[in-house]
Order: sequence, then structure tokens, then C-alpha cells
Amino acid sequence: MVEIRPLWKGSISFGLVNIPVKLYPATGSKSISFRNLHQPCKTPLRYKKVCEKCGKEVSEEEIIKGYEYEKDSFVIITPEDLEKIPKETTKTINIVDFIDLTEVDPVYFDRTYYLAPGETGEKAYSLLQHAMEETGKIGLARLVIRTRQNLAAIRVYDGYLALETMYYPDEVRGTGELPSWNGEANLNSSEIKMARDLIENLTATFQPEKYRDEYRRELTRIIEAKIAGEEVTLVEQPEQGTVVDLMEALKASVEATQQQEGKEHINDGVGEKGEQKQAKQGGKKKKESKKRSGSGVGSS
Repeated sequence: MVEIRPLWKGSISFGLVNIPVKLYPATGSKSISFRNLHQPCKTPLRYKKVCEKCGKEVSEEEIIKGYEYEKDSFVIITPEDLEKIPKETTKTINIVDFIDLTEVDPVYFDRTYYLAPGETGEKAYSLLQHAMEETGKIGLARLVIRTRQNLAAIRVYDGYLALETMYYPDEVRGTGELPSWNGEANLNSSEIKMARDLIENLTATFQPEKYRDEYRRELTRIIEAKIAGEEVTLVEQPEQGTVVDLMEALKASVEATQQQEGKEHINDGVGEKGEQKQAKQGGKKKKESKKRSGSGVGSS
């Protein structure tokens, strides 16, 4: 197993307590990426950084950072400028409040990281973890990652502390920016009941392992087939029935989910009790076969 390398080292400021921690990535995208090739020769394309004024390719040594405060007007930010920012604001996760997780809408969450205790920080880390677990609270904090100060939520996850970077309120677009629609649609009680029945039929406990990226799986199958020099076969998709009206679609959906539940119950029976029943029947048939074969030998 490859050990994850920390992205950041610092400390959690918890009142007057400082807890040394290391920040690790908790997630990683597994999307399949492609490279652009030149069609005639199938050679990968390179992207060059070219100065619009000089028309020349620019090396990394010649690149500096600039902030565009007006159209085509920049102020230059040097590494020395960044070093002037106080270290305590760049190396500290400062918890400012403790709140209930249910108070935060998921729209505010951005990316998840793990926090592990650093050297000499195990006891204080464990103290904070247990206190948060017992109170059921999460910590709202501020920290700087690279050149951005993030709002973050710290919570207990699987024996560790997890950190979720968050969007600031002014970064979350309001629904008022969306096209207006008639929120007072005329719904009758039958439609509402049918929709509730459909939701109840599809209600299940969350099991992350049952959800898979089907598009990535199919794309991987196509890639592997091409590598092996095989012809790519199309996977037949089930036909989608034509929806005539909302009520008819709801009825068909409820019936389909009920049939699916029935199949799962039957399969469950075959999986355990059914197999035991088949095994017993098989054993019974073998005994009868032996009796028949035994009587045949004795008569001869």
C-alpha cells in the first residue's frame, strides 16, 4: 500500500491549545482522461506558454504572478510579498465556532481532507476528537491552503478528524438568479400519494459500495477491447416507455419498483433457503437413485 503524503503541516488552534496536525487528501477523482493527438501521425500535442506581445515561448523562470485589477492593468505579486503574511495565519487551523452539522446545507461543502496528529500532538488530538464526538458538534475554522484562506468544517470521521473546505456565503449563488417558475403547480392528492409511494419503494440504507461509475466502467471496457484488438460491441439499453402523462408515469414507476422488490425477495430465497432446499432435494434424489440401483443388483 502506498502511503499518502501530507499536503500541509500546521496546527489546530483550539482555545489556548495548539494541536500539531498533518493534512491529507481524502478523495481522488478516477475519471478517465485523454490526451489530444495529431490525427495524421497520432503524436501527442504539447501546449506552450507564449507571450501575446513577443510571440515567443516563455520558460518557467520568466513567469511571474500578476493580479488584473483593471482590463490589461496588472499589479505584480512577488514571493516576498506572500512571505509578509503572518505565519500564524498560514500554518494554523483556527476553530472559531462549534455548531451542529445539521445547520450547514451541503451546498457549502467543497472538498474533503483528513487530519492526522503530528509529532507530540496525539493526546490533544484525541481530546478534541472525543469531546466533539460526545457533544455531537463540528468545528467551524479558517485556514490558508496555498494562497487561499478557506472556511472549513472539522468533524469526526472513522476515528479521525476530517476537514471539509467550504464556500463563503458570497460564493454560493442564490436561487433568485435562476429562471422563475410556477412553484404553485396544481397537484392533486392522488399524484402526491403516488409520488410518496414511489419514494418509499425506492428508500434504502446508504451502502456506498453499491454505487458505481457505470460510464467509466463502460469506457474502460471499450479501451481494453481496443488494446486487445477486439471489435467493440454495443451494450443493449433497456427501452424507455413513452410517458403519456404524470399520473401514468407514476403508476408505472410504482409497479416497476414493486416488481423489483418481489424479484429481490425471490432471489434472496434462492440464495440461501432455496439452495438448502435444492441441496435437500438433490440428496433425496441421490438416495432414491441408490435404492433403485441397489434393488436392481439384488434381483439379478
